[in-house]
Amino acid sequence: MREEESAGDAEPTKLQLRRELGLASSVSLIAGCMIGSGIFMNPQQVIYQMGSPGGSLLIWAACGLLALLGALSYAELGTLIPESGGDYIYILRTLGALPGFLVIYMSTLLLRPAGIAAMSLSFAEYMVAPFYPGCPALPAVAIKCVAAICILVLALVNCWSVRLAAGLMNVCTVAKVLALLVITGGGLWVLGQGRAGDALQNAFAGTSQQLGSISIAFYQGLWSFNGWNNLNLVTEELQNSSKNLVRAVVVSIPLVTGLYILVNLSYMVVMSPSDIRDSGALAISWGNQVLGAWAWLVPVSVALSTFGSVNGAFFGGSRVCYVAAREGHMPAILSMAHIQRLTPSPALTFTAVVALIMVVPGNFSSIVNFCSFVLWMIHGATMGCLLYLRVWKKDQPRSYKVPILIPIIVLLASIYLILAPIIDQPQMEFLYVFLFVLSGFLVYFPMVYCRYQPPLLKVVTAQLQLLLEVAPTRKNVD
Repeated sequence: MREEESAGDAEPTKLQLRRELGLASSVSLIAGCMIGSGIFMNPQQVIYQMGSPGGSLLIWAACGLLALLGALSYAELGTLIPESGGDYIYILRTLGALPGFLVIYMSTLLLRPAGIAAMSLSFAEYMVAPFYPGCPALPAVAIKCVAAICILVLALVNCWSVRLAAGLMNVCTVAKVLALLVITGGGLWVLGQGRAGDALQNAFAGTSQQLGSISIAFYQGLWSFNGWNNLNLVTEELQNSSKNLVRAVVVSIPLVTGLYILVNLSYMVVMSPSDIRDSGALAISWGNQVLGAWAWLVPVSVALSTFGSVNGAFFGGSRVCYVAAREGHMPAILSMAHIQRLTPSPALTFTAVVALIMVVPGNFSSIVNFCSFVLWMIHGATMGCLLYLRVWKKDQPRSYKVPILIPIIVLLASIYLILAPIIDQPQMEFLYVFLFVLSGFLVYFPMVYCRYQPPLLKVVTAQLQLLLEVAPTRKNVD
């Protein structure tokens, strides 16, 4: 960020976000957010839902394609509306205040913190596992304590420096790509030794054709690609955003998709379908069979990978909260930045606190299904915004334009992912989502529509501003 002199006595001095992210950091942000706990914990869930290894591989390839199509559509929105905030800011600018508020209400109080909590729990499982060899059930207290430490450490890193957080992201991305390459190489080595398992024999036998099972498999697979749109959350911090947004998408998502398919093949070459489905920590089971005495490298690599993903989720997720506060949809203190560190520390702190609360009752698998359902509701609405802008604002200047068929495909996929599990496999989590959305209406009208601010809130905001050494900010839009 940088300071800007006020234009007049009535206008206070405000801060502005610096453009710290180049192309390499942008690719690292997308890939670093995607490659995390999912590829190490979700393959067995995908196989379980699909019923066959071959069906599982098709799901992974389709998930990568859908993520790429979605990211290309978001890239056009990023050039049309060059503000940070992603889905929230696109829906707010296109559909209005109420839909925008409902998106931010779900994102800041549920979606982003739940995602951070889920990734922190998986990080903790792989960190704790080496200390309990042969133990079928890891102690829940230890896992949740380690997850809480992970959240606190990364909150401090992101509050301290944008450059430090981006540097950590780059290091973790390189490390996690190397870890995936090791798993891929190990599978090829086993295949070359002629010791391949039977997972790829009759690969498509028993493939499920139930819409609900396929949609749940998509949820689990797409969770591993979650983060494909994170660069849109920080557009105001991206150098040459009109070009680097598209470039980063085209480089990162195909790379990650290829790695994911190869890693799944490696799992299937080494382990039988039943072993894959029954494994609690799939990568560790793979490492024990392939690496022998060096198997300890796997939990360390997975933990580092997940640690980087939590860092990326903090980096992007806190910006959504920060932008929403700047638009008046969250308390004003969350839109401020530290006057010396130049980071959105109040928004980061708020995100960390909510994530810590969700760690207490959190369960990885249920969080994935719950968050994926909400995510694709929001993605579908965002695709509707792009199609609306194509029809009603088709003459608006664009530096990049995606073929119209692509957002239509993503919109249809979103509708399928929302409706199929409700129709075929209804779960209580889906009812909770709708109840949570309805509660947003009750919050919206007194907080935003009526613009009611209790006097005590103003006093608290002023005191927090002094305590946290933060000041108001303005948009950093070219």
